[in-house]
Amino acid sequence: MFAILAERELGPRLYGVFPQGRLEEFIPSRRLRTEDLPDASLSGEIAVKMARFHGMVMPFNKEPKWMFSTMERYLKQISELTFPQEAQLKKLNQFKAYNLEAEMHSLRSLLEATPSPVVFCHNDVQEGNILLLAGREDASTDRLMLIDFEYSSYNYRGFDIANHFCEWMYNYAHGEWPFYKANPQSYPTRHQQLHFIRCYLEEAAGKNARPSPAEQERIEAEMLQEVSRFTMASHFFWGLWSILQAKISTIEFGYLEYAQCRFEAYFQQKALCE
Repeated sequence: MFAILAERELGPRLYGVFPQGRLEEFIPSRRLRTEDLPDASLSGEIAVKMARFHGMVMPFNKEPKWMFSTMERYLKQISELTFPQEAQLKKLNQFKAYNLEAEMHSLRSLLEATPSPVVFCHNDVQEGNILLLAGREDASTDRLMLIDFEYSSYNYRGFDIANHFCEWMYNYAHGEWPFYKANPQSYPTRHQQLHFIRCYLEEAAGKNARPSPAEQERIEAEMLQEVSRFTMASHFFWGLWSILQAKISTIEFGYLEYAQCRFEAYFQQKALCE
């Protein structure tokens, strides 16, 4: 995957592979910060980069199995999980009281009834995985590069866009426990979502004829609903992931607190989608 993305200039160049890893290009840059994401010009370019990523044909299974098969695996691991500390166990039991298996079943039913093209997705377009290239800061285009493709796979377009919008709300550069800060009010407004969607659609269309204004309006309305529903999937996915990280990760981070935060956001979004 990395080799193909490098060859297509959608990631750092690959210089060599050896048994313990690979040698890749060092890119003078800085990662984006959460507060950069609402910048209209940067947001538009992220949309363009995502559309190019989605337009690739990759030599992998093109069935959209990754999202739910990964969540099913996470759920199974969570069902067998235990913690040594009483406070952690209490939080784990709170999560289990959500009846996560039933929630995932209803989420699956909703998303399978939601039209969303299956494309090659990055699946983790958060600010830390977007580089602002040194010397290109004041350019109008091609300032950004996506990196870190460990979650990339064929998936529903709605997940990738919704997942990126969710990342507007979470700042992982917070210097005190739990080492993140949630700002639900930072989720992109309808106007900001439409700006992203329009930049995405224009890039995805390429040289094809543009739809009529009425058709464009219909497409945008459908995508807004698609993204709204897949926002639930983003919260649910990373909520499960974070419960497991609390057990296995050596990074100092409030994983159980973050999981709680994502599940609360999931239930809030579920109420909006009903």
